[in-house]
Amino acid sequence: MKVILKSDVKKVGKKGEIVEVADGYARNFLIARGLAVAATEKSREILAEEKKQEAILDEERRQEAVALAERLKTMIFNFQVKSGKDGRVFGSVSTKQIVEELARHDIKVDKKKFLDTAPIVSLGVTKVRVELYKGVIATVSCNLKGSE
Repeated sequence: MKVILKSDVKKVGKKGEIVEVADGYARNFLIARGLAVAATEKSREILAEEKKQEAILDEERRQEAVALAERLKTMIFNFQVKSGKDGRVFGSVSTKQIVEELARHDIKVDKKKFLDTAPIVSLGVTKVRVELYKGVIATVSCNLKGSE
C-alpha cells in the first residue's frame, strides 16, 4: 500500500514522502497513529500544494536572512574588556555575549549558528561568521576595547 508520511518514521521515510509499505503495517500502525495517510489522488494534490506553500515560505525566510546579513555588514558591536599593558586582554568575548548584544538591537540569532566558535581574545575589530539560514552566512563585526 502506498502512503504519504505525515512525519518522519524511522526506517520508513521522511515527512512528505510517498512510500510503499505492507497493507497491515499501513492500516494498523502508520494510519492508526496518525503518522501517514493513504496515497489517494486527492491526498497527492494536497501534498503538492503543501510543498508549494513550504517552498514559498522557505524563499521568504531566505530573503529575510539576506536582508539581515546586509544590515549586519554595516553594524559594529562594541565590547569593553579588561586589559593590561601591551594590549593584553584579561578574559574574552564569547558567542553568548555576542548573541546578547545582537538581542539588544532586536536581532535574534541562536548561538549554535556561529561558525567561528572560538572566544575573541584580541583587541580591535574581529569578524565573526554566523549562518542565518541555509546557505546565508553573515559577518558580525565585534570591536574589543580595553580598559586598564
